[in-house]
Amino acid sequence: MSKLNLEIVVASHNPVKIGAVKSAFNTQFPTAELKITPVRVASEVSDQPMSDEETRRGARNRVSNAKNARPDADFWVGLEGGLETYDGQLLASAWMVVEGRSGFISETRTATLPLPPQVQRLVHAGLELGDANDRVFATVNSKQAGGAYGLLTDGKYTREGIYAQTLILALIPFVHELWSDRSG
Repeated sequence: MSKLNLEIVVASHNPVKIGAVKSAFNTQFPTAELKITPVRVASEVSDQPMSDEETRRGARNRVSNAKNARPDADFWVGLEGGLETYDGQLLASAWMVVEGRSGFISETRTATLPLPPQVQRLVHAGLELGDANDRVFATVNSKQAGGAYGLLTDGKYTREGIYAQTLILALIPFVHELWSDRSG
């Protein structure tokens, strides 16, 4: 019996996003040989998306642009983090979009994370979330480590872990028998 080989194009070079994709695909395709290919592509949204809709659009655009850059893969994955303010509270979340070879697309969103007032003030002053977190928590490049999830939960949750869990959910239609058009 031959082993399934899958090429997954990740629309990012961020090691946290690549790690999340690898973890999720290893979970959902445990016997497959994975080739993870990172590509730099535009999200075509703000560097710091400030609405759920803009964040989702950024993830979708990343998938589309990754597919144009590497059209012969089995899957294309776009991950986009963003912010939104509800009732004065700044919340962080991210969208995960996965497209399979057949053109079938699955999308999921992470849990939302409330951000402290100090971070909110810096974001509203024009800083990106990662830079605001670094300043408030006296860290360096936290978005390529545990991110706000890790900083605010003392490492109980991390950006990579949350993203991996969300991607596992996005991959359900590609592996579960109840989806008829799920082939990669």
